[in-house]
Amino acid sequence: MRISPEFRRKLISVAAVSAALLTAAPASVAVAQETAPRPAPVPAAQTEAAPGTPAERLIVGYKSGATEAKSDKAAAADAAAKAEKTGEDVDFQRRLGTGAALVDLGTDPARADVADVVAQYQADPQVAYVVPDRLNKPTATPNDTDYGKQWDLFESTASMNVPAAWDTTTGSGVTVAVIDTGYVAHSDLAANIVGGYDFISDTAVSVDGNGRDSNPADPGDWYNAGECGAGIPASDSSWHGTHVAGTIAAATNNGKGIAGIAYGAKISPVRVLGKCGGYDSDIIDAITWASGGTVSGVPANTNVAKVINMSLGGGGACSSATQSAINGAVNRGTSVVVAAGNENTNASSSSPANCNNVITVAATNRAGSRASYSNYGSVVDIAAPGGETRTSTANGILSTLNSGTKTPSSENYDYYQGTSMATPHVAGLAALMKSADSALTPAQIESAIKANARPLPGTCSGGCGAGLADAAKTVQAVKGGSSTGTTFSSTTAVAIPDAGAAIESPISVTGRTGNAPSALQVGVDITHTYRGDLVIDLVAPDGSAYRLKSASSDSADNVNTTYTVNASGETANGTWKLRVQDTAAQDTGTLNGWKLTF
Repeated sequence: MRISPEFRRKLISVAAVSAALLTAAPASVAVAQETAPRPAPVPAAQTEAAPGTPAERLIVGYKSGATEAKSDKAAAADAAAKAEKTGEDVDFQRRLGTGAALVDLGTDPARADVADVVAQYQADPQVAYVVPDRLNKPTATPNDTDYGKQWDLFESTASMNVPAAWDTTTGSGVTVAVIDTGYVAHSDLAANIVGGYDFISDTAVSVDGNGRDSNPADPGDWYNAGECGAGIPASDSSWHGTHVAGTIAAATNNGKGIAGIAYGAKISPVRVLGKCGGYDSDIIDAITWASGGTVSGVPANTNVAKVINMSLGGGGACSSATQSAINGAVNRGTSVVVAAGNENTNASSSSPANCNNVITVAATNRAGSRASYSNYGSVVDIAAPGGETRTSTANGILSTLNSGTKTPSSENYDYYQGTSMATPHVAGLAALMKSADSALTPAQIESAIKANARPLPGTCSGGCGAGLADAAKTVQAVKGGSSTGTTFSSTTAVAIPDAGAAIESPISVTGRTGNAPSALQVGVDITHTYRGDLVIDLVAPDGSAYRLKSASSDSADNVNTTYTVNASGETANGTWKLRVQDTAAQDTGTLNGWKLTF
């Protein structure tokens, strides 16, 4: 619950709203008693031009019989009167075509200031409505012709909720390395392709006539029956890397094909898989080079990736060599996103899914349940749409492909399923996050993805990590301040008077950038003999209050718990306060300390 900041901030402003409020709030008390009547709080949406951005103008509609509805002079005088009552800048600007008045509030008003002015207009019997002059942007829904088939991006049931994230970021400034089969030319992807490398050293695997070189083109990975092992049937070329790359960063709003999750990002194709697969040695060098490390005999990477996608895997434990390469990449600031595997078994037996310092992704189907093929288990960090085509081809993941059965032919699009398809969803999300906040570390990216996941709409036997990745919620959390685990605390004990005035304990937060996170953790340690008497609020630097605990009949002792607050609309830096009030007689207590974890 939010408590109106103007009730505590400006006694003159509160008194001017109505005589009833004047008598309800004694001028000698800076903090209202729990039992005192409160003015109705002004919802944040009525004070903001955009989420988290206070309005600099208001649109005021007067009732038809009001003089201000027709006279600019009267509307200007009314604005001046509101300014005098609130102490804020309130200036009539002009009349809109509807007859409403446009009122300016000056430059960069605080949300509490806007709320004061809104409250004044709402209390005026001549005013029919007052609304913020909201900032509008072009809608993010793309015009790509097959976008309607990409249920994995937008459907309410089990998508990754991507379109709402595009209002904040599209991934610009971030390169994603797709360590896979390379890239086959596709016009719906070409604009977002930057230089990569072919790391396949064995010509029997590369089938392009040479070993390592700077050309990551995919010549096809087809093979005949038995060519990759006894009993293994023949397979056409998969164009797997191109399908993965399209999910991450297909060109978008170009009037054709599909939309990429991070369509403002760039793809660096890094080829490690060819006929029958790829070797650890090549993959290890690819991880190192893609993240900006040095590989002997290979030119320095001019398109260093901050996200690596590896939709690949094999059986067995994570080798020390692979783990070392991953650790090096992460230490250089690159997030490594990997597939959980498609064996319907515990991912602990699949590498690199079972390596440390990676984000391991399980696959869900269109209903939001674990896909029948997806691996599972405690090493899985998150789930994302991977599709399941056994019920319908359209329930797979649509992306960029090629029609060639062996060598490249004409470009096309097709549905695939697999944890290979789920993984680029999360890699795309990581790119969106890194674009929104370039200071994020791989650990912070993983933590935020998991902290902002939503429960699976369906079921997952065996474990699917933190839930279904949610792009919009995660990007908003990053925009509002990343969840970094940084803690600020107060250990100063403050006595809580019995049935008395509220006490406040401050914490000064410094060194942060942007806003607080949407999952701000508030740890509280209070000794009290009847905790039901207590009302606890978190007070933001601008005076906005967030109710953590209301009074109740709970007769137990003490409050020692952590509350989660969506504080993404608040500036992180400044003085935060914990306010505690004992609202009934006969029991006393002490605030021993409290902390904020960002």
